[in-house]
Amino acid sequence: MDRPEGSRPKPVNIRDASAAFDEVYSPRIAGRMNDYDVKIGHARGDHVWHVHADTDEFFLVVNGKLNISMRHAAGVETAVSFGPWDTFVVARGVEHKPDSQGGCSFLVFEPSGTSSTGDHHEGELPDYVDATTGHQLD
Repeated sequence: MDRPEGSRPKPVNIRDASAAFDEVYSPRIAGRMNDYDVKIGHARGDHVWHVHADTDEFFLVVNGKLNISMRHAAGVETAVSFGPWDTFVVARGVEHKPDSQGGCSFLVFEPSGTSSTGDHHEGELPDYVDATTGHQLD
């Protein structure tokens, strides 16, 4: 989040930032820390199966419920569901698919430049899934 020279950093209220947009699977960058982005996003419906080969992905649900299905070695599938103020880390190299049938808002921490659809994904992207490294908050 490059700032004009001489400008002062300002706090970001996550509730306000979340309310500023309603697109699902189209995260906004709420802040940067070292080489990591702190992104806020909304989920509703299914994302796509995808993988981040070189990085873990940290999720914190702000409201609603998020489900993450995962495919591990030897084709074993597991899933986790978590709600407000719960966190979960998807390990690097684990193929995963977030979904939220009732809708949710979440924070994700990942290296700057990490694509929301991973290094590769399965199938075509639905119109509501934005392949992005994050958008700036307005």
